[in-house]
This record gives sequence, structure tokens and C-alpha cells, in this order.
Amino acid sequence: MAEFTMELNDDQKQVRDWIHGFAAEVIRPAAAEWDEREETPWPVIQEAAKVGIYSLDFYAQQFFDPTGLGIPVAMEELFWGDAGIALSIVGTGLAAIGVVANGTEEQIGTWIPQMYGTPDDVKVAAFCSSEPDAGSDVGSMRTRAVYDQAKDEWVLNGTKTWATNGGIANVHIVVAVVDPELGTKGHASFIVPPNTPGLSQGQKFKKHGIRASHTAEVVLEDVRVPGSCLLGGKEKLDERLARAHERARAGGGGERVKNAAMATFEASRPAVGAMAVGTARAAYEVALDYAKTRTQFGRPIIDNQGVAFQLADMRTSIDAARLLVWRASWMAVAGKPFTSAEGSMSKLFASEVAKKVTAQAVQILGGNGFTREYPVERMHRDSAIYTIFEGTSEIQRLVIARTISDMPIR
Repeated sequence: MAEFTMELNDDQKQVRDWIHGFAAEVIRPAAAEWDEREETPWPVIQEAAKVGIYSLDFYAQQFFDPTGLGIPVAMEELFWGDAGIALSIVGTGLAAIGVVANGTEEQIGTWIPQMYGTPDDVKVAAFCSSEPDAGSDVGSMRTRAVYDQAKDEWVLNGTKTWATNGGIANVHIVVAVVDPELGTKGHASFIVPPNTPGLSQGQKFKKHGIRASHTAEVVLEDVRVPGSCLLGGKEKLDERLARAHERARAGGGGERVKNAAMATFEASRPAVGAMAVGTARAAYEVALDYAKTRTQFGRPIIDNQGVAFQLADMRTSIDAARLLVWRASWMAVAGKPFTSAEGSMSKLFASEVAKKVTAQAVQILGGNGFTREYPVERMHRDSAIYTIFEGTSEIQRLVIARTISDMPIR
């Protein structure tokens, strides 16, 4: 039996240190500027592409780490650098994962390279799922995709919102309703190629935090895409819809499908938890260094228990959050069932820790923490997103409660 260890192996340490170096030398020095500009940091993305961080190969290598720790370690270090810029770097991965998970080999080979472009001509991609009336409630999705058999084309109409890279992406992946009778089981995903007529950017959101990440509405007006742009292909879709209709007629099986989908979401949430850990750790480190050097009444403020105990709690919470993220990540790659919604646990706890720790960091820095001269103000603003996207904290608690009680809690 293999010896139990919680220490990263040499390869993982090397990758961690490499990403940390990029975050420290490239991302951090640019963070304040791009936060103020509220624009996509194309030069930083290009630098990430040149060194190999902005690429499908890099994320694939981390995803297939047999311990499950490749992705959370990478996310923590990137978001330690800056949450907004890091999200600009990893945002394309959401769309790429959608293609890899559901697409054919031909679709993967055709579209993934177009999502990233080249180091000399970088591109981004967008995953478009949320809608003005369908965030956590995906069953309320209104964007429709109708098949035009005569032309072998799908016609998409609707409005998506909160889309990272929405409107500026080279490739958009759009989730739409193809069979309204089946609810969430009647959804499918489509590739919208570059420069497709009818797709436009709606409102670009001016955000409280993660300002360097582009977030906007995507409007689809009679957008026509070839039949080959349906992820997985029409034959596979027709088979899936037929099975769903059969289950509906038989009056059973729906719960099994819902739980399978829940397991997919659960497996992705630890990555968001790792992002939150990175932001929390960054704020803690700034506060710790400040407390050691800032003097009041003739001594460093860390000599005061009121400050020292806060820092002790901050460090403890961060380490606990990381352990929950690592556990869930290991369980996902090992195929262990999330019998207590461990994926949601990790995301919930790490998100709440990030908000609390960054607020404590602002408090420790006092008036300086409230200014943009110090990064904790930005980190505190950025941290708010973790309790909102990829399922709000309230949704995470609902998922956990339903899982541990086996009851339809509302």
C-alpha cells in the first residue's frame, strides 16, 4: 500500500514554483493598471501564451494529474497574482472544457486551437450559459435552438449574460433549449464560429471586482450555425432526447439523470475554491508583512494580540479551505462519490474564507487598507465574486443540505 502523504511531488512543486514566478513577475506588477482600465489584459495573456501557461496543453496536463492536485495548485498560484487577470487567462478554459467534455474528436481538433490562437495572435473563447432570468435556475433558460433540416443548420435566438469574454471571443459556446418539454434535459451546446452573423455583444458590465476580466451579454438574433457545430452531433442528441422522453413516459429515471448532472457540477467547483484560496492567501501575506513592519506606540502592531490573533485565524482558515479543495479534487479524479457534496463544501468554505480574510486584511492595514495604494482593497473587491459565480453560497448550502439529508429542501 502506498504511503500516505500530503506533500506535493517534485513535478508538482516545479510547476507550482514556475506559475508562482509568472504570477509574481508578470501578473502582479500589471494588476492595478488593468483593474483601473477595466479592459482585457491582452499583453499579459500573450505573455502567458508565450511561456505555455495560456494553452490547452497546459491545462490538460494539470487536469490529468493522477492526484487531482494539478488544477487547484495552478489556480491558487495564478489567482494569488491577481484574480481579474487570472480569470482572463483561465476564462477560455471554460469553453474549451465544454468542447472536450461533449464534442467529437473532429470538433475538438477543429475548434480548440481557434479558441487560443497563437502566442503572436492570441484569441479567447466564451462559454455562454446564464441568462437574465436563468442563473441558478437553469430550468428557466429561454435561448432556443431550432433545427433547419433543409439546410442542416441550427438557428439560435436569445440573450446570454455574465459571459466571460462574451462578445470579444473568437469562439462562443452557447447552451440552448432544443426540447422545451424535457426541461434541463432538453438542453444542448453549440459552437458559434468567429464572425457569425447575428451574434453581438450586449451590455458590458462595469463590475465591483475582477475588473480585468471582460464580462458581457451576448445577443443571438437568428444566428445560424452548421449542423456540425452541435457539440456531440445530432445522432447523439437525438438518442439522448429519445431516452429522456422514454423515461418521462415511464414516470421514472429523472432523478438519476439529475444526480449525474449534479456530480458534474460538483467535480468542477473545487477549482473555484482554489481560486478563492489564492486570493485569500495573497491578502493574508500582505497583512502579515504589514503587521510586522508597521509600528504604533513604539512597537510592531503584530505584537498586539488583537492583530496577531486575527492573523492566526486567517492562516488557519486558509489552510483549512485548501485542504477541503484538495480533498474534493482528489475524490473527483479518483472517482469517489461526493456523498456529502464535498465539491460544494470546498467551494462554499473557500469562498467565504476569501471574503472574510480579505476584509480582515483591510482592517489590519487600517486607513492604508482602504486606499488603492495597497492591493488588499482590490483583493477584497475581487473576493466577492467567489460567493456568487459557479453557484452562489446559498446554492452550495442547498446542494449540501439536500445531499446529506436526502430530502427535497427548498
